[in-house]
Amino acid sequence: MPDVYYETAAVVITLILLGRLFENRAKGQTSEAIRKLIGLQAKTARLIRNGREIDVPIAEVQIGDVVLVRPGEKIPVDGEVVEGTSTIDEAMVTGESLPVKKQPGDEVIGATINKTGSFKFRATRVGSDTVLAQIVQLVQQAQGSKAPIQRLADSVTGWFVPAVIAIALLTFIIWFNFMGNITLALLTTVGVLIIACPCALGLATPTSVMVGTGKGAENGILIKGAESLELAHKIQTIVLDKTGTITQGKPTVTDFVTVNGTANGNEIKLVQLAASVERNSEHPLAEAVVRYSQSQEVQLADVKDFEAVAGSGVQGIVSSRLVQIGTQRWMEELGIDTIALQQDKERLEYLGKTAIWIAVDGKIQGLMGIADAIKPTSIQAVRALEKLGLEVVMLTGDNQRTAEAIANEVGIKRVLAEVRPDQKAATVQKLQSKGHIVAMVGDGINDAPALAQADVGMAIGTGTDVAIASCDITLISGDLRSIVTAIQLSRATIRNIRQNLFFAFIYNVAGIPIAAGILFPFFGWLLNPIIAGAAMAFSSVSVVTNALRLRNFKAKAIV
Repeated sequence: MPDVYYETAAVVITLILLGRLFENRAKGQTSEAIRKLIGLQAKTARLIRNGREIDVPIAEVQIGDVVLVRPGEKIPVDGEVVEGTSTIDEAMVTGESLPVKKQPGDEVIGATINKTGSFKFRATRVGSDTVLAQIVQLVQQAQGSKAPIQRLADSVTGWFVPAVIAIALLTFIIWFNFMGNITLALLTTVGVLIIACPCALGLATPTSVMVGTGKGAENGILIKGAESLELAHKIQTIVLDKTGTITQGKPTVTDFVTVNGTANGNEIKLVQLAASVERNSEHPLAEAVVRYSQSQEVQLADVKDFEAVAGSGVQGIVSSRLVQIGTQRWMEELGIDTIALQQDKERLEYLGKTAIWIAVDGKIQGLMGIADAIKPTSIQAVRALEKLGLEVVMLTGDNQRTAEAIANEVGIKRVLAEVRPDQKAATVQKLQSKGHIVAMVGDGINDAPALAQADVGMAIGTGTDVAIASCDITLISGDLRSIVTAIQLSRATIRNIRQNLFFAFIYNVAGIPIAAGILFPFFGWLLNPIIAGAAMAFSSVSVVTNALRLRNFKAKAIV
């Protein structure tokens, strides 16, 4: 009597649907990071309107509204503190474990938690413009993108499907011609078609990318696309900007020297001229000069014909006098003699300070020494990057002596100094021409071309919007150790994808010959279609389950 396989058809369909159920449940967990981020947002905000406190839904908060936040409450939207001081837990957004002190003038991020004091802040970004909303959008965009390794899987699938159909037809022809048994021929053909389903191949890369980018967001690392996530594990040379990246980006004036008898002996007048011009610049050194003038209680004047010369300095007309502030190289290009303060300049640079020259009406009048404190974690981050096998390079527009002093302090051996903003991209390109995969880390407008030129551009989240828009990866906290975490996450994700591809291929390599009946002539054993269906379903489930292991990723401390 011939075998009857009515129940097989029902069981195979059941197993395939069951496998899809498990697969969809597992894939749903890959978006856990998105759900967590969305869940961070506060539901209401306490506004101060007409001297009264009112609670409104967060959707009704408008730019300019003054919001009151009490201890233990979530900050509803982004804004600037206008009254009160407190410490804020920003770990859920930036990955920074220690609370950050906030006072009037400081920015606060929506969805972070107020720890100690009460304060009021003015809303500056609401709705889809908040940092949290942009993070969610970037993560969703990255999770929907394709990594280069996915194209390999797609191309394999392109020839895999017709190859399987050809094998199935060949299997039917061989068994029907040799055995004359239509049942045997159909069984083996159906077994090949069931077990060779390429679902696992299609899931191998996207699931790992979804979990990897989500895990990056949890650690304060925003990855714009799967290609950046994959490429990060290949980085060989990493270029670090100095100001705002290695250093705090909040330089302060430590020395102020004037030429004897200049400015009518009135140093305060010279500070006024310099700070009035610098007020129009976004450069961190300019901010240092303005803060110094504020500490001296100097009243700033109006400026006409302001001009910023990239990588050189700034100039403008103040009270009918031409004021120029910048580098010694620029002063020499302008034909201005700097000999009077050369000894002071060399002393400042020896101490690792940046010297900026002040000229009035074409003559040198003063020199300021500006120091920028190194971030506490920079030394540890540089050491960790070198232990990962990366060459670390410092790139700066500062003079050679000052740059080397900073580099020696953090342990960087290679320094590229006195590089203008328009030359930074060319410098990165020169490193790439040697066959290196180069990453660039920066925070300023002048870093944007170099970030775009690099194989992987990483922007400090505390930097300018232009720099962040030009990069592939954003480090929200500004901690350079996040670079190490990003590289480790990339390596873990690529390793996970390769494991998934192995699982996807091994089922087919081992299962197709067995399903075709290669063991039947020797042992009389055929692969039951039920087992083929179960194996096919399990291959997809195993791939997604393996990808979910990335949720347990933790950056390894390198000392």
